[in-house]
Amino acid sequence: MEPLIGNTTDQAPANPAATDDMLATQPIGYWSGLTHATVTRHLRDAMARIDATQPQYWVLNRVNGGPAAPSREEVVAQLTHLADGPHEIARVVDQLLHREWLRIDDGQRLHLTDAGEAARARLRELATEVRAEVHEGISDTEYVAALQVLRKMVANIEGDGTPGKPF
Repeated sequence: MEPLIGNTTDQAPANPAATDDMLATQPIGYWSGLTHATVTRHLRDAMARIDATQPQYWVLNRVNGGPAAPSREEVVAQLTHLADGPHEIARVVDQLLHREWLRIDDGQRLHLTDAGEAARARLRELATEVRAEVHEGISDTEYVAALQVLRKMVANIEGDGTPGKPF
């Protein structure tokens, strides 16, 4: 049976062996979840080989990336939604202070140390390498099209999909 095209396509059970002509019937939750889990595991495994974690990379980027040095509370508030639990980012800040990749100034603002900047740069290089591996054989045009589809699915459910804009 050929799948219907458009909004009336029947939903089939998840099938990792589905052929291209069956993909329109596959559940997005299965495939997006599998992609998320696989890519995240691969990236975290690569980072573990250099004794670092993805949440550490998030914190280093956040401390480095703003117009003003953030406080511990600001970093925690801004990154907790990405973390595996409500206390993970605060623990990561403590780890990075202990490693001397971060320092706190007299105004209780976080800054990268030279070692922290070196770690951030190495993690960025590694993330770029992993991205190239994950994206092998996928053009930028295909990648953009995939993200546009995912963004539209979010908008169909929650609103217009604009980050930070109420739905």
